[in-house]
Amino acid sequence: MTTVATVEEGTDSPYALSHLDALESEAVHIFREVAGEFEKPVILFSGGKDSIVMLHLALKAFAPAPVPFALLHVDTGHNFPEVLDYRDRTVAKHGLRLHVASVQDYIDRGVLKERPDGTRNPLQTVPLTDTIREQGFDAVFGGGRRDEEKARAKERVFSLRDEFSQWDPRRQRPELWNLYNGRHAPGEHVRVFPLSNWTELDVWQYIARENIELPQIYYAHEREVFKRAGMWLTAGEWGGPKDGETVEKRLVRYRTVGDMSCTGAVDSDADTIEKVITEIAASRLTERGATRADDKLSEAAMEDRKREGYF
Repeated sequence: MTTVATVEEGTDSPYALSHLDALESEAVHIFREVAGEFEKPVILFSGGKDSIVMLHLALKAFAPAPVPFALLHVDTGHNFPEVLDYRDRTVAKHGLRLHVASVQDYIDRGVLKERPDGTRNPLQTVPLTDTIREQGFDAVFGGGRRDEEKARAKERVFSLRDEFSQWDPRRQRPELWNLYNGRHAPGEHVRVFPLSNWTELDVWQYIARENIELPQIYYAHEREVFKRAGMWLTAGEWGGPKDGETVEKRLVRYRTVGDMSCTGAVDSDADTIEKVITEIAASRLTERGATRADDKLSEAAMEDRKREGYF
């Protein structure tokens, strides 16, 4: 008679995965699944922390071979210089292909118009969807997480977009047992979110574990900022500061990185990754809820943009 040893559930088992190992394994599986199902995927890469972690996972998924996908960045023209520098160094380091869709080009051609508030984040949708269509990308990886915002919490890992890149929540597909359905008609594509089940704290703990380099604006540093709508914004040609808005030097860091005109810094002395993790663990606001003005335009701001083709 053969006796089969069983191990009680718990962390003492030498075969048990940590929660970061489990999240990493899921994301690696998603990358490989897309590589097997789709003809021309692309990874959205801005140089922000979530896209950096996503690229790190893609490198792991296909090592020692190169990542079989190109990168795509929608450049608003109001990006942080430190982040653009990081983006270009990373592309060169790993020998990656980078497509850049420029909002400024669309403004110069008269296709898009500047908004009165100066923010260009909502203007990214048309350059993004045009590039997807023109390049024939049939799967587009994004770094969105369900804990960030309620509209993103609704979305599946594989999220179907129609021929106009629009999202219909009613067309969500079940993903029982982590089975992903990439079926799509000609002209449609699928948005893929490998970090869906991660939290902001998971991301930072993984960055610490993997020793991943980030742009320095994610750590506390002295910066000239001014206050608008309760947020510390960086001055720039985009339209700030206005009369009555005073620029001052403060010790701040960024929890999320987007367009300079709508991404706020937070007061912080967290200049190491250990301090950042401690700060995030004590926070009761998501990074988008605390520092993204474009999500505060209305209760359904993000969902409205997603329906139009935004991430």
